[in-house]
Amino acid sequence: MRITGISTHVVGTPWRNLTYVQVHTDEGITGVGETRMLGHTDALIGYLREAEANHILGSDPFAVEDLVRRMKYGDYGRAGEIVMSGIAVIEMACWDIKGKALGVPVWQLLGGKVTDKVKAYANGWYTTERTPEAYHKAAQEVVARGYKALKIDPFGTGHFELDHEQSLYAVSLIEAVRDAIGPEAELMLEMHGRFSPATAVRLARELAPFKPAWLEEPVPPENLKALEKVAAKVDIPVATGERIHDRIEFRELFESQAADIIQPDVGHIGGIWETRKLAATAEAHYVLVAPHNVGGPVLTAASLQVGFTSPNFKILEHFNDFADAEIKKVVKGAPQVVDGYFQLSHEPGLGVELDVDAAAEFPQQQARFDLWADGWEQRKPKGTQ
Repeated sequence: MRITGISTHVVGTPWRNLTYVQVHTDEGITGVGETRMLGHTDALIGYLREAEANHILGSDPFAVEDLVRRMKYGDYGRAGEIVMSGIAVIEMACWDIKGKALGVPVWQLLGGKVTDKVKAYANGWYTTERTPEAYHKAAQEVVARGYKALKIDPFGTGHFELDHEQSLYAVSLIEAVRDAIGPEAELMLEMHGRFSPATAVRLARELAPFKPAWLEEPVPPENLKALEKVAAKVDIPVATGERIHDRIEFRELFESQAADIIQPDVGHIGGIWETRKLAATAEAHYVLVAPHNVGGPVLTAASLQVGFTSPNFKILEHFNDFADAEIKKVVKGAPQVVDGYFQLSHEPGLGVELDVDAAAEFPQQQARFDLWADGWEQRKPKGTQ
């Protein structure tokens, strides 16, 4: 079997463009991959056009390791977010092809399942007025849908510091959310790399009574020493890693023991097998895995292949029940959350199929997500509100 070409389809919303890539073969089997780029969608498609000619055409889709190696190192440039995302969409499509050709789900090809279900946590649910009352109501709706975990960034446009008044307001939002979801549900606290170490530590202590399940990206991701400083002073588990695009770059993070949970994005770190390798390394350091997942149904399905096969897999992020949920119709067989969990699928490959006609109903947009703009949490960029 050989790859005869690829086709790209961009599904657009005001705040995110989702890039779907179909990989076609001479035996008529087509695989699909997906990633979400922030402001780099055209750059990704441009890279894929060159990579198709240089590396992809004529390749054996079963030889996933070889194709990834050539795409990553064959251009002699250091692979960053765009290249690793391009690799990811092709890689997961190849696993999809392999599973379909053999008639088995991808998780069987990764060593088999270690669980029948993967816990989900909701994100994108607080696209409402930024008040305790509105957040209380929205959080109640999340648990009413069966979710047993959710995540929130309550810090507005905070950057490095957060003054006393803003800090009290953030605490009031978290208090309202915890009251809405009860004591049993997990509440993930997102900081989006906003703060200085001192501010992150102070806020973590002020929010500790509400039992956060983790503290995510408390400081900007570039400075590992700053993260170590936070980890040494808080009792809440620290999570990070969504903006690391090469599993090799996790080495220093593991050595520092500054993170309890890593959050690789399957769509940015080279795909399913690269993430599964990283999960194995994390297991050796007693670190849990909870992938970043702001993608649609295909990226969710790909992330679940890692989840079903990794003993140290904690939970998977899910936006698509809350933020522009209508995009789920672009895929047949989209993974669903039932009673707070994704259930094991026995469908061959990734278990999903891209509906090209449905995808065409959501043309590419000038998607924008500005974390420093007022109202960013509503995910409605200026001009769309």
